[in-house]
Amino acid sequence: MEIPKQTLVLMYERMLKIRHFETRVMELFATGELPGFVHLGLGQEAVAVGSCAALAQDDYITSTHRGHGHIIAKGGDMKQMMAELYGKATGYSKGKGGSMHIASPELGILGATGIVGSGIPLATGAALSAKLRHSNQVALAFFGDGASNEGTFHESLNMASAFNLPIVYVCENNLYAVGTRIDKVCKVPDLSVRATGYGIPGITVDGNDVLAVYQAVRTAVDRARGGMGPSLIECKTYRWRTHFEGEPDTYRPREEVEAWIKKEPIAPFRRRLIEEQVLTEEEATEIEKRVMKEVEECVDFARRSPLPATETALEGLTA
Repeated sequence: MEIPKQTLVLMYERMLKIRHFETRVMELFATGELPGFVHLGLGQEAVAVGSCAALAQDDYITSTHRGHGHIIAKGGDMKQMMAELYGKATGYSKGKGGSMHIASPELGILGATGIVGSGIPLATGAALSAKLRHSNQVALAFFGDGASNEGTFHESLNMASAFNLPIVYVCENNLYAVGTRIDKVCKVPDLSVRATGYGIPGITVDGNDVLAVYQAVRTAVDRARGGMGPSLIECKTYRWRTHFEGEPDTYRPREEVEAWIKKEPIAPFRRRLIEEQVLTEEEATEIEKRVMKEVEECVDFARRSPLPATETALEGLTA
Protein backbone atom coordinates (compact mmCIF):
# COMPACT_ATOMS: atom_id res chain seq x y z
CA MET A 1 0.00 0.00 0.00
CA GLU A 2 1.73 3.17 -1.21
CA ILE A 3 1.32 6.10 1.17
CA PRO A 4 1.59 9.67 -0.17
CA LYS A 5 4.50 11.77 1.13
CA GLN A 6 2.06 14.37 2.47
CA THR A 7 0.35 11.72 4.61
CA LEU A 8 3.66 10.41 5.96
CA VAL A 9 4.83 13.89 6.95
CA LEU A 10 1.45 14.65 8.56
CA MET A 11 1.70 11.43 10.59
CA TYR A 12 5.15 12.41 11.84
CA GLU A 13 3.96 15.90 12.74
CA ARG A 14 0.86 14.72 14.57
CA MET A 15 2.76 12.12 16.58
CA LEU A 16 5.11 14.89 17.66
CA LYS A 17 2.15 17.10 18.56
CA ILE A 18 0.72 14.39 20.80
CA ARG A 19 4.09 13.67 22.41
CA HIS A 20 4.94 17.30 23.19
CA PHE A 21 1.37 18.29 24.13
CA GLU A 22 1.11 15.47 26.64
CA THR A 23 4.63 15.97 27.96
CA ARG A 24 3.77 19.61 28.65
CA VAL A 25 0.47 18.59 30.29
CA MET A 26 2.40 16.17 32.50
CA GLU A 27 4.74 18.96 33.60
CA LEU A 28 1.94 21.46 34.21
CA PHE A 29 -0.12 18.97 36.21
CA ALA A 30 2.90 18.12 38.37
CA THR A 31 3.23 21.77 39.38
CA GLY A 32 -0.44 22.00 40.36
CA GLU A 33 -1.26 24.43 37.57
CA LEU A 34 -3.78 22.14 35.84
CA PRO A 35 -6.97 21.15 37.70
CA GLY A 36 -8.79 17.83 37.70
CA PHE A 37 -7.56 14.41 36.59
CA VAL A 38 -5.22 13.77 33.66
CA HIS A 39 -4.78 10.42 31.88
CA LEU A 40 -1.84 10.47 29.47
CA GLY A 41 -1.21 8.27 26.45
CA LEU A 42 2.52 8.92 26.12
CA GLY A 43 3.96 6.00 24.16
CA GLN A 44 0.69 5.27 22.34
CA GLU A 45 0.98 8.00 19.67
CA ALA A 46 1.20 5.61 16.72
CA VAL A 47 -2.22 4.07 17.35
CA ALA A 48 -4.09 7.36 17.28
CA VAL A 49 -2.20 8.79 14.33
CA GLY A 50 -2.09 5.65 12.21
CA SER A 51 -5.83 5.12 12.71
CA CYS A 52 -6.99 8.67 12.05
CA ALA A 53 -4.73 9.05 9.00
CA ALA A 54 -6.81 6.30 7.39
CA LEU A 55 -10.07 8.22 7.86
CA ALA A 56 -11.78 10.88 5.77
CA GLN A 57 -12.37 14.30 7.30
CA ASP A 58 -16.10 13.67 7.82
CA ASP A 59 -15.68 10.19 9.30
CA TYR A 60 -16.50 9.74 12.98
CA ILE A 61 -14.42 8.74 15.99
CA THR A 62 -15.25 8.15 19.62
CA SER A 63 -12.54 8.40 22.24
CA THR A 64 -11.80 7.43 25.83
CA HIS A 65 -10.64 8.91 29.13
CA ARG A 66 -7.14 8.75 27.59
CA GLY A 67 -8.12 10.70 24.52
CA HIS A 68 -5.79 13.66 23.91
CA GLY A 69 -3.97 11.75 21.18
CA HIS A 70 -7.16 10.78 19.37
CA ILE A 71 -8.36 14.38 19.28
CA ILE A 72 -5.06 15.72 17.95
CA ALA A 73 -4.75 12.89 15.42
CA LYS A 74 -8.21 13.72 14.01
CA GLY A 75 -7.20 17.37 13.56
CA GLY A 76 -8.31 18.89 16.85
CA ASP A 77 -7.10 22.37 17.79
CA MET A 78 -4.46 22.14 20.52
CA LYS A 79 -5.21 25.64 21.82
CA GLN A 80 -8.85 24.76 22.48
CA MET A 81 -7.75 21.47 24.01
CA MET A 82 -5.27 23.08 26.38
CA ALA A 83 -7.84 25.72 27.34
CA GLU A 84 -10.29 22.95 28.16
CA LEU A 85 -7.73 21.26 30.40
CA TYR A 86 -7.31 24.59 32.20
CA GLY A 87 -11.10 24.86 32.62
CA LYS A 88 -11.27 27.99 30.49
CA ALA A 89 -14.22 29.37 28.50
CA THR A 90 -12.25 29.10 25.23
CA GLY A 91 -11.99 25.32 25.56
CA TYR A 92 -13.82 22.78 23.41
CA SER A 93 -16.43 22.24 26.15
CA LYS A 94 -16.22 25.84 27.38
CA GLY A 95 -14.21 24.72 30.38
CA LYS A 96 -16.92 22.42 31.75
CA GLY A 97 -15.68 19.06 30.50
CA GLY A 98 -11.99 18.94 31.17
CA SER A 99 -9.50 16.39 29.92
CA MET A 100 -11.92 13.46 29.61
CA HIS A 101 -14.77 15.24 27.82
CA ILE A 102 -13.48 16.89 24.66
CA ALA A 103 -15.69 16.77 21.58
CA SER A 104 -15.73 18.46 18.18
CA PRO A 105 -18.68 17.27 16.06
CA GLU A 106 -17.57 19.42 13.13
CA LEU A 107 -14.39 17.30 12.95
CA GLY A 108 -16.30 14.05 13.43
CA ILE A 109 -15.06 13.78 17.02
CA LEU A 110 -18.16 12.60 18.88
CA GLY A 111 -16.47 12.88 22.23
CA ALA A 112 -14.09 11.48 24.78
CA THR A 113 -15.69 9.94 27.84
CA GLY A 114 -14.72 8.98 31.34
CA ILE A 115 -16.86 5.84 31.40
CA VAL A 116 -14.93 2.77 30.24
CA GLY A 117 -16.43 1.28 27.09
CA SER A 118 -19.14 3.92 26.69
CA GLY A 119 -17.81 5.30 23.42
CA ILE A 120 -18.15 1.95 21.66
CA PRO A 121 -21.97 1.98 21.32
CA LEU A 122 -21.88 5.69 20.41
CA ALA A 123 -19.65 4.94 17.45
CA THR A 124 -21.88 1.99 16.55
CA GLY A 125 -24.88 4.32 16.54
CA ALA A 126 -23.00 6.77 14.33
CA ALA A 127 -22.25 3.94 11.91
CA LEU A 128 -25.93 2.96 11.88
CA SER A 129 -26.82 6.59 11.15
CA ALA A 130 -24.31 6.73 8.30
CA LYS A 131 -25.76 3.57 6.79
CA LEU A 132 -29.36 4.78 7.05
CA ARG A 133 -28.41 8.14 5.51
CA HIS A 134 -26.30 6.53 2.75
CA SER A 135 -23.61 9.08 3.63
CA ASN A 136 -20.60 6.85 2.84
CA GLN A 137 -19.13 7.76 6.24
CA VAL A 138 -17.28 5.36 8.49
CA ALA A 139 -17.11 5.36 12.30
CA LEU A 140 -14.11 4.32 14.36
CA ALA A 141 -14.23 3.50 18.07
CA PHE A 142 -11.09 3.73 20.20
CA PHE A 143 -11.09 1.75 23.45
CA GLY A 144 -8.67 -0.05 25.74
CA ASP A 145 -8.10 -3.68 26.62
CA GLY A 146 -10.18 -3.27 29.78
CA ALA A 147 -13.18 -2.11 27.74
CA SER A 148 -13.05 -5.31 25.69
CA ASN A 149 -14.47 -7.09 28.76
CA GLU A 150 -17.43 -4.71 28.99
CA GLY A 151 -20.89 -5.63 27.76
CA THR A 152 -20.94 -2.56 25.52
CA PHE A 153 -18.09 -4.05 23.50
CA HIS A 154 -19.80 -7.37 22.86
CA GLU A 155 -23.25 -5.91 22.27
CA SER A 156 -21.88 -3.36 19.84
CA LEU A 157 -19.84 -5.87 17.82
CA ASN A 158 -22.83 -8.18 17.63
CA MET A 159 -25.12 -5.39 16.42
CA ALA A 160 -22.57 -4.06 13.93
CA SER A 161 -22.04 -7.54 12.53
CA ALA A 162 -25.74 -8.33 12.31
CA PHE A 163 -26.54 -5.01 10.59
CA ASN A 164 -23.33 -4.93 8.51
CA LEU A 165 -22.42 -1.46 9.77
CA PRO A 166 -19.54 0.71 8.46
CA ILE A 167 -17.39 0.76 11.59
CA VAL A 168 -13.87 -0.10 12.71
CA TYR A 169 -13.21 -1.07 16.33
CA VAL A 170 -9.66 -0.19 17.43
CA CYS A 171 -8.50 -1.71 20.71
CA GLU A 172 -5.48 0.03 22.24
CA ASN A 173 -4.11 -2.88 24.24
CA ASN A 174 -1.61 -1.23 26.59
CA LEU A 175 -1.71 -4.34 28.84
CA TYR A 176 -3.27 -2.65 31.88
CA ALA A 177 -6.82 -1.65 32.80
CA VAL A 178 -5.98 0.80 35.60
CA GLY A 179 -3.70 -1.59 37.57
CA THR A 180 -5.06 -4.93 36.33
CA ARG A 181 -2.99 -6.69 33.70
CA ILE A 182 -5.10 -8.02 30.84
CA ASP A 183 -3.71 -11.59 31.08
CA LYS A 184 -5.16 -11.79 34.61
CA VAL A 185 -8.70 -11.33 33.37
CA CYS A 186 -8.64 -12.70 29.83
CA LYS A 187 -7.41 -16.10 28.62
CA VAL A 188 -6.84 -15.24 24.95
CA PRO A 189 -3.40 -13.75 24.13
CA ASP A 190 -4.75 -11.74 21.20
CA LEU A 191 -7.98 -9.84 21.81
CA SER A 192 -8.59 -9.67 18.06
CA VAL A 193 -9.70 -13.33 18.09
CA ARG A 194 -12.90 -12.18 19.74
CA ALA A 195 -13.98 -10.99 16.29
CA THR A 196 -14.47 -14.64 15.30
CA GLY A 197 -17.52 -14.91 17.54
CA TYR A 198 -19.21 -12.19 15.53
CA GLY A 199 -18.18 -13.35 12.08
CA ILE A 200 -16.03 -10.31 11.32
CA PRO A 201 -12.33 -9.87 10.55
CA GLY A 202 -9.95 -9.46 13.48
CA ILE A 203 -6.28 -8.57 13.30
CA THR A 204 -3.52 -7.82 15.81
CA VAL A 205 -0.78 -5.35 14.86
CA ASP A 206 2.24 -3.70 16.45
CA GLY A 207 0.71 -0.59 17.96
CA ASN A 208 4.10 1.13 18.05
CA ASP A 209 4.45 0.92 14.26
CA VAL A 210 2.40 3.77 12.81
CA LEU A 211 2.54 2.34 9.29
CA ALA A 212 1.33 -1.08 10.42
CA VAL A 213 -1.57 0.58 12.21
CA TYR A 214 -2.35 2.77 9.19
CA GLN A 215 -2.35 -0.14 6.77
CA ALA A 216 -4.57 -2.31 8.96
CA VAL A 217 -7.05 0.49 9.64
CA ARG A 218 -7.03 1.65 6.03
CA THR A 219 -7.93 -1.86 4.88
CA ALA A 220 -10.73 -2.03 7.45
CA VAL A 221 -12.01 1.46 6.55
CA ASP A 222 -12.07 0.62 2.83
CA ARG A 223 -13.89 -2.58 3.65
CA ALA A 224 -16.46 -0.75 5.77
CA ARG A 225 -16.96 2.01 3.22
CA GLY A 226 -17.42 -0.63 0.55
CA GLY A 227 -20.41 -2.10 2.40
CA MET A 228 -18.61 -5.15 3.79
CA GLY A 229 -19.20 -4.37 7.46
CA PRO A 230 -17.13 -4.00 10.63
CA SER A 231 -13.63 -5.08 11.64
CA LEU A 232 -11.77 -5.40 14.94
CA ILE A 233 -8.15 -4.26 15.14
CA GLU A 234 -6.03 -4.83 18.24
CA CYS A 235 -3.00 -2.55 18.52
CA LYS A 236 -0.48 -3.79 21.07
CA THR A 237 1.18 -0.83 22.74
CA TYR A 238 2.06 0.53 26.17
CA ARG A 239 1.40 3.64 28.22
CA TRP A 240 4.54 5.01 29.79
CA ARG A 241 2.75 6.69 32.64
CA THR A 242 0.46 5.32 35.33
CA HIS A 243 -3.30 5.18 34.83
CA PHE A 244 -3.63 8.81 35.92
CA GLU A 245 -1.05 11.40 36.82
CA GLY A 246 -0.12 11.35 40.49
CA GLU A 247 -0.83 7.63 40.94
CA PRO A 248 1.99 5.58 42.49
CA ASP A 249 3.37 3.06 40.00
CA THR A 250 3.23 0.01 42.27
CA TYR A 251 1.82 -2.59 39.89
CA ARG A 252 4.24 -2.57 36.92
CA PRO A 253 7.81 -3.92 36.97
CA ARG A 254 10.27 -1.09 36.33
CA GLU A 255 12.13 -3.19 33.76
CA GLU A 256 8.87 -3.71 31.83
CA VAL A 257 8.26 0.03 31.62
CA GLU A 258 11.84 0.70 30.54
CA ALA A 259 11.72 -2.01 27.88
CA TRP A 260 8.60 -0.54 26.32
CA ILE A 261 9.98 3.01 26.41
CA LYS A 262 12.91 1.74 24.33
CA LYS A 263 10.36 0.56 21.74
CA GLU A 264 8.82 4.03 21.45
CA PRO A 265 7.14 4.78 18.09
CA ILE A 266 8.40 8.21 16.94
CA ALA A 267 12.19 7.85 16.67
CA PRO A 268 12.06 4.74 14.40
CA PHE A 269 9.51 6.44 12.15
CA ARG A 270 11.67 9.55 11.91
CA ARG A 271 14.67 7.42 10.94
CA ARG A 272 12.62 5.64 8.29
CA LEU A 273 11.39 8.90 6.77
CA ILE A 274 14.96 10.17 6.56
CA GLU A 275 16.32 6.89 5.15
CA GLU A 276 13.60 6.83 2.48
CA GLN A 277 14.26 10.51 1.69
CA VAL A 278 10.77 11.63 2.61
CA LEU A 279 12.39 14.18 4.93
CA THR A 280 15.91 15.39 5.51
CA GLU A 281 17.40 15.45 8.99
CA GLU A 282 17.07 19.22 9.00
CA GLU A 283 13.42 19.14 7.91
CA ALA A 284 12.52 16.59 10.58
CA THR A 285 14.21 18.71 13.25
CA GLU A 286 12.51 21.87 12.02
CA ILE A 287 9.08 20.22 12.22
CA GLU A 288 9.74 19.22 15.83
CA LYS A 289 10.91 22.71 16.76
CA ARG A 290 7.78 24.20 15.21
CA VAL A 291 5.56 21.74 17.08
CA MET A 292 7.21 22.57 20.41
CA LYS A 293 6.67 26.28 19.75
CA GLU A 294 3.00 25.63 18.94
CA VAL A 295 2.55 23.73 22.21
CA GLU A 296 4.00 26.65 24.19
CA GLU A 297 1.61 28.98 22.34
CA CYS A 298 -1.24 26.70 23.46
CA VAL A 299 -0.16 27.03 27.09
CA ASP A 300 0.03 30.80 26.75
CA PHE A 301 -3.41 30.90 25.12
CA ALA A 302 -4.91 28.81 27.91
CA ARG A 303 -3.33 30.88 30.65
CA ARG A 304 -4.64 34.13 29.14
CA SER A 305 -8.14 32.79 28.45
CA PRO A 306 -11.01 33.74 30.79
CA LEU A 307 -12.74 31.37 33.16
CA PRO A 308 -16.38 30.59 32.34
CA ALA A 309 -18.77 33.28 33.58
CA THR A 310 -20.83 32.27 36.61
CA GLU A 311 -24.10 32.83 34.78
CA THR A 312 -23.16 30.23 32.16
CA ALA A 313 -22.80 27.42 34.71
CA LEU A 314 -25.94 25.60 33.56
CA GLU A 315 -25.69 26.36 29.83
CA GLY A 316 -25.30 23.34 27.60
CA LEU A 317 -26.33 20.92 30.34
CA THR A 318 -29.28 18.54 30.33
CA ALA A 319 -31.21 17.27 33.31
